[in-house]
Amino acid sequence: MSADSEAWYDETARAWLLDLASTSYALALAANGTAVRHLHWGARLGRQAVAGLADAARSEPSDWERHRSWAAELPDEYTPWGGMRYDEPSLKVSYADGTRGVEWLYTGHQVTAQRGGTTLEVVLADEAYGLQVTLAYRIYQGFDVVERWARLTNAGSLPIRLRQVLSANWWLPMRDRWRLRYLHGGWGAETQVAETVLGPGKFVLESRRGTTSHQFSPWFTLDPGGTATEESGPVWSGELAWSGSWKLVSEVTSAGRLHVTGGWNDFDFSYELAPGEELTTPSFAALHTEGGFGAASREWHSWQRAHVIGHGDRTGVIGRPAWVARPQSRPRPGGRPPGGGGTAGPAVPPGLRPVLYNSWEATSFGVSQDGQERLAELAAEIGIECFVVDDGWFAGRQHDRAGLGDWTVDQAKFPRGLTPLIERVNGLGMRFGLWVEPEMVNPDSDLYRAHPDWVYHFANRSRTEQRNQLVLNLARPDVAEWVYRTIGGLLSQHNIQFVKWDMNRHFSEPGWPGAPVSDPERIWIDHVRNLYAILDALRADHPEADFESCSGGGGRADLGILSYVQQVWTSDNTDAWDRIKIQDGFCQAYSPSAMMAWVTDNPNWLTGRRLPLSFRFHSSMAGALGIGVDLTGWNAAERAEAAKLIATYKERRPVIQQGSLYRLARAADAPFAASEYLASDGSELVILSWWGPGQLESGPRRLCLAGLDPQAIFLDTSTGQRHHGSVLMQEGIGLPGTVGLDFGSSLIHLKREP
Repeated sequence: MSADSEAWYDETARAWLLDLASTSYALALAANGTAVRHLHWGARLGRQAVAGLADAARSEPSDWERHRSWAAELPDEYTPWGGMRYDEPSLKVSYADGTRGVEWLYTGHQVTAQRGGTTLEVVLADEAYGLQVTLAYRIYQGFDVVERWARLTNAGSLPIRLRQVLSANWWLPMRDRWRLRYLHGGWGAETQVAETVLGPGKFVLESRRGTTSHQFSPWFTLDPGGTATEESGPVWSGELAWSGSWKLVSEVTSAGRLHVTGGWNDFDFSYELAPGEELTTPSFAALHTEGGFGAASREWHSWQRAHVIGHGDRTGVIGRPAWVARPQSRPRPGGRPPGGGGTAGPAVPPGLRPVLYNSWEATSFGVSQDGQERLAELAAEIGIECFVVDDGWFAGRQHDRAGLGDWTVDQAKFPRGLTPLIERVNGLGMRFGLWVEPEMVNPDSDLYRAHPDWVYHFANRSRTEQRNQLVLNLARPDVAEWVYRTIGGLLSQHNIQFVKWDMNRHFSEPGWPGAPVSDPERIWIDHVRNLYAILDALRADHPEADFESCSGGGGRADLGILSYVQQVWTSDNTDAWDRIKIQDGFCQAYSPSAMMAWVTDNPNWLTGRRLPLSFRFHSSMAGALGIGVDLTGWNAAERAEAAKLIATYKERRPVIQQGSLYRLARAADAPFAASEYLASDGSELVILSWWGPGQLESGPRRLCLAGLDPQAIFLDTSTGQRHHGSVLMQEGIGLPGTVGLDFGSSLIHLKREP
């Protein structure tokens, strides 16, 4: 049984101990109070051990150590640049008189208990210049996650220039060798798992694109000696909660110690902190487990569902712009939909994602009232719970070269507006959703013609277009308020209960000529903070609406955006076989409940691959199920099969979206993959498996399951066969399938007998 989480301060040792569910994290003051030193991060420590660790940490390096490194490589929890420190700093500043080094003293701490957890705040101050840095540590009951961030306050009378501001610095135990796992990729091939052995020096993962990016994800996992497996071995893992440009640095110092630090990318970075101003960094969460990579991801999943997904601004990173304080509409009691008719849609169990239909692959820009109604009728027949109209519904949008920014309904396509379609969708028992891309504008739009200065650009430089669009300068308060009120107006005027929020390009020319600040580089931060503020305010104003993050596929998937949305679009690549690997990487870091996965048509639009309908469904059932086919092209047999598969998914959805995920086999190792989803009380489980060419030539394989009560008896609800838990884990279960089938899949549901 997990122990309670608590924060304890040893006044004599001047040290803090954070006890989590099954691990501990400890830190202490340096002898002269000029730094906070790391003591321990790993297995449960015990209070008696803290004082001894604190004394050892206060010992100065020996002359031999200093000579060997020619540096002062001490495990500071948050490292300012200055003195003889040459490893990656947490903070670098310039003061008004030209001083560029930070020297601080400890000034106090406080421990605050809140619902579900405890926060420790340790305050340091550079008293000569009035800079205060508050190091925050939040722990949660029942979890081994430590969430950290820093809050900088200018208590002086002159501005302070911030040159590098990271969120946290994580020190790993002394070990001989470390293996780093991370996620890389590109458009259509996001979240691919890679690994490397760290040697002396720095290994940098980053995005300089203004978004999280398709190329890398702000997540890492480390295991000493490269010996951890899926279900065993010590693992340390971290995730940064930021949806803009970021940086993670894994550094093995010359003294042989490994630390990982990360936060805002210092590339093209400058931020002036005015007197009296505060700035809060993104949170950087991390955990330790002895249960291998699988236990680490299961901890991430359960913690995200309990404390992150859709929970809004939890650490103060937004800063509350003035325009947010003027809400456009008040929350409706009970989430009752606004005027215009309709219903609240089907009842989906709390905490679960509805089965969704999206019209994009059926219609592209060819949206019409009649066409969408016909798709809605067919969608309702197969059991869809939320019907989403994608691109092409607004004025001037006949193709991707015009219309972005003009968020008014195209009267030629919808002569009476969206309300008749919404009423029809609601009347069929479905929620209504809409696609928008509010951070973008086409040069061929009324918005751009009226406000060409509203996009990022440099004076006397070209404005680079991608996908025929430019990026709106959301760092501008007037632009941010316009986005908030424009999208809020759509939600107020219509019964919209789902918003797909897209962003289909990265930043270029990140300038703001005439900016009312001396540091236009701060747009990298202010754009994302304003995005968060807009989403936070819209969700408060319209609690009946759920949001999905999309960025040309999986270009904006991270803990930061997950705080403001309920799900993310994983990839534009909907090929069900490719998705197995993409979804495997995604679920290393993020909960399957937030992973949107579509069933699309044959052949796949991107790869040309043809796959069985059941295979496409089983692939998409691994997360939040969506349908993106042209239903008018399906025959009666296909619709009947889809309806049956959707009904099965709804029955198994609580286990898949809220259960514990065990990766029984990974497509990275062979053309075969299998995932087990186990209910939190162990009462039932779902096994999804997929295989590629030639995998069953020698006959059906068996899968050894995990996490079961070995004394329990489990019933296969399809075949009626009974299985002992110990046998399922030791000898496995046979998979149904056809020998020689190039691409096959299965879904097995087992239920524990009373």
